[in-house]
Amino acid sequence: QVQLVESGGGLVQVGGSLTLSCAGSGLTFNMYAMTWVRQAPGKEREPIAAISWNGGNTNYADSVKGRFTISRDNAKNTVYLQMNSLKPEDTAVYYCYVEAMSRAYWGQGTQVTVSS
Repeated sequence: QVQLVESGGGLVQVGGSLTLSCAGSGLTFNMYAMTWVRQAPGKEREPIAAISWNGGNTNYADSVKGRFTISRDNAKNTVYLQMNSLKPEDTAVYYCYVEAMSRAYWGQGTQVTVSS
């Protein structure tokens, strides 16, 4: 079955950086666009970055544009989220997400906490 496993979260100070990874299995990874979504405490899930199947197109939410970079390595079945200049409002659980074979799949999430 399709599995997405995120890693790389943690505690970081304001202005710091983190790189999240999401490893996919059970699907032909290089066929699908991938999305990073985050959910802050008490808030709805917010899509923040997406990348096309070949990495040729990316899109970002205004809240992270210029600070976060999404990329992928199809040879490793992995999508990344490089996060720079982190702010307290970036504190959230970060999920990767894919729509594949007419279904939506989510990872288990990884916690990012930005301390001021």
